Amino acid sequence: MNDTAEDISNSASGHKANLSNPNTSEASKAHSKEVLENMPDQPFYGSEEQNVSKNPNQVAGGLKAAISNPNNTEEGKEEAQKKLDAM
Repeated sequence: MNDTAEDISNSASGHKANLSNPNTSEASKAHSKEVLENMPDQPFYGSEEQNVSKNPNQVAGGLKAAISNPNNTEEGKEEAQKKLDAM
């Protein structure tokens, strides 16, 4: 297993699922809790380094979709518009 952001996130998801699964042993849950406590405090996705490599046209398209989505909140639409204007 590599230590990419996706690998770390997948590992965290598995350990979180293990903690909430009533069919796993207490020893297994203790191990998962220990692993989660020792994981980095930084987010697994969405770092500035990752945002640099995103295709600007796709980002703009996603923001436009968020603005026109009737299920999005007004606050979300306004935030998307601000980001789009800043591009």
